[in-house]
Amino acid sequence: MPPATGFVPIVTTGEVVRTSDRTGAGYCPHDPPRGAPDRDDDPREGRVRAMVLHRPGPADGAGPLRAEDRPDPVPGPGELLIAVAACAVCRTDLQIAEGDLGAHLLPVVPGHQAVGTVVGLGPGVTGWREGDRAGAYWLAGACGRCRRCREGRENLCADATFTGWDRDGGFAELMTVRADVAARLPADADPVAVAPLLCGGVIGHRALRLSGAGRGSRLGLYGFGASALCVAQVARHLGCEVHVCTRSPRERERARDLGAAWTGGYDDAPPVPLDAAITFAPSGDVVVAALRAVDRGGTVVVNAIHLDRVPSFPYELLWGERTLRSVANVTRADAAGFLDLATRIPVVTRSEVHPLADANHALARLRAGEVDGAAVLVTGG
Repeated sequence: MPPATGFVPIVTTGEVVRTSDRTGAGYCPHDPPRGAPDRDDDPREGRVRAMVLHRPGPADGAGPLRAEDRPDPVPGPGELLIAVAACAVCRTDLQIAEGDLGAHLLPVVPGHQAVGTVVGLGPGVTGWREGDRAGAYWLAGACGRCRRCREGRENLCADATFTGWDRDGGFAELMTVRADVAARLPADADPVAVAPLLCGGVIGHRALRLSGAGRGSRLGLYGFGASALCVAQVARHLGCEVHVCTRSPRERERARDLGAAWTGGYDDAPPVPLDAAITFAPSGDVVVAALRAVDRGGTVVVNAIHLDRVPSFPYELLWGERTLRSVANVTRADAAGFLDLATRIPVVTRSEVHPLADANHALARLRAGEVDGAAVLVTGG
């Protein structure tokens, strides 16, 4: 049975998105928070189910993740223990799983877009209570002492750590998160709707800010997956004229439904020069196409942690005070600011829901370009 899909508002409004595993058992991810799994009659008592990466390999549907029962994580000083309700699957998870991004920790539980309920507090934690709704995102921690941290750019801290790369992430029933980094979420926030916002939405909003686009700007989005879908809605809210380039006819239609002024393929030139562009595809050729489309003085922001290469291109594409820059990681302020804005707009997400055990299947669909919106894993616990 195919995964369930649908546009989902951040706050539950009664719409039910159902998912089925391939045996036909259904689960409604919009049920009230359930907290830690009830293990009174569970032979796995004291164990937590997780999808674990031991060695990078192809995301072929059978691997590279392995389902394991691990000891329940224990929150350390300053940490929260979260019962994960949903965790969205990001292209960065795929790149870690397949080895495009070198491993920082093995074995590791991937996943850095997790929404759940606080079920335990480590020593010294203040300001949080059991039962609070919390989220984990890409940034797991920073030193707080270096020059970048003091400047408010902890995303560039040399000692920053990242969820699902440097420490275990959200492809599990339970996870620990630093209390001073965790995102505070409304009690009625829909886990399936919020999870895709925690990476694609947050980093996309940072990229939009770095692009300088604002009211009246002509903004190009190159690629239209989960992150671009969020950016398009924020950009329209800010008064930008949005142009979308993507190879997928389905994504072009979706972009038009969200108010895009024009859509086309990567090789198509927008009908007007762009003031700014953001690239989402991990392809250097797409970066060059975006650079070719921006006007003099325009900015191209590369929203990718991994790029296949940067091909050579004529200097004329950069001349004219055009700017080519990357966006790297996110800060706590990025997460808090975007989540507040996303609630007010509100930003809606499109989710394809899978049970946790189907994480390899979700990664394979992402690799093949088959995911409709964002793939989201739900624990059902």
